[in-house]
Amino acid sequence: MSPSRARVVVLDYGSGNLRSAMRALQRVGADAEVTADADAAMSAAGLVVPGVGAFAACMAGLRAVRGDEIISWRLARALPVLGICVGMQVLFSEGLEHGQRTAGCGAWGAVVGRLDAPVLPHMGWNTVCPPAGSRLLAGMNPTERFYFVHSYGVTSWQAPADGRFPLLSWAVHGQRFVAAVEDGPLSATQFHPEKSGDAGAALLANWLETIT
Repeated sequence: MSPSRARVVVLDYGSGNLRSAMRALQRVGADAEVTADADAAMSAAGLVVPGVGAFAACMAGLRAVRGDEIISWRLARALPVLGICVGMQVLFSEGLEHGQRTAGCGAWGAVVGRLDAPVLPHMGWNTVCPPAGSRLLAGMNPTERFYFVHSYGVTSWQAPADGRFPLLSWAVHGQRFVAAVEDGPLSATQFHPEKSGDAGAALLANWLETIT
């Protein structure tokens, strides 16, 4: 399937920022729609899971539309999924907010916690440090900046049992945290590509090129 015709579903589970993600995908050539329909989400060439707000609230909304099951179903079949902001965070094993632990989707084993930074939320433009071989950030100038709005993140990554690390991009706000992950069919960004101008558009176009 040509990336310019790829059908992409932005999963509607009650989170904000859905329409802006859809419009950003459409601008780079995707046939994108916002829906909570499970059949459409499972059959689409790509699934995008945005998210804003609290980890626990996003997980409750995701489970209400069987989003966690849809993500697991797609990953078991190597079908592309892209998480954005809290949509990235819910892919981890759990989130720790205000002393409350909430189970996430468990695709990755780390815990999402509050950043140790003098100013929170981290709101504004930051550079990221991509790994060699990154496809999401391929062809980009290292001085490119992306738009972040968050107080929580993943600051460490334990070595997996099989020794296979995904490709991790890092950023710094008070401390180093994971800014993006590329792990086979599953990709995610802590920043908002749909709010990141030309750099965000280039990233979404790169992601679409991975969809076949």
